Amino acid sequence: MRFFPGVFFMRFGSWIILGVAALGLMTLSAEEAWAQQRKPPYFASITAGKARMRTGPGRNYPASWLYQRSDLPIRVIDIYGEWRKVQDPDGTEGWMQVNLLSDRRTAIVTGQIVELRAQPRSSAKVNWRAAPGVVGRISRCSDGWCYFDARGRGGYVEQGRIWGTDPNETVP
Repeated sequence: MRFFPGVFFMRFGSWIILGVAALGLMTLSAEEAWAQQRKPPYFASITAGKARMRTGPGRNYPASWLYQRSDLPIRVIDIYGEWRKVQDPDGTEGWMQVNLLSDRRTAIVTGQIVELRAQPRSSAKVNWRAAPGVVGRISRCSDGWCYFDARGRGGYVEQGRIWGTDPNETVP
């Protein structure tokens, strides 16, 4: 069996069957539509378990980094066709194919250990603590607080203690 993105070929005896992963193509089309509508700069995340950052917008450019962490937040700062110029949490910039990215909003804890609270206020009960480098999904950011969920352990964190949102950005 040979694999191509979204297509598979299988040989049964003298028959060759061509199949298309329709659901995968529909998902890719939806993500591509999302990616084409957004104007940089905006935050996204790496969807693939392995993603190469390249020095230019094309596979003929050398890879400068190999990311092996899905959900890592990135900031899209430019667009060239199916390529996105991105910035990672450390400030490293390079190019990635759009199909390696997702509109899923994630963030990474920066600085020191953060407290994930039951309510979006500093006097609320502490549910969990997260160390620098922990990546989680974010939702409901407003008034300087975001709901941060790291594999089922969630709570509200001060927006300035994570990287993956603009200061005082509202995330629905």
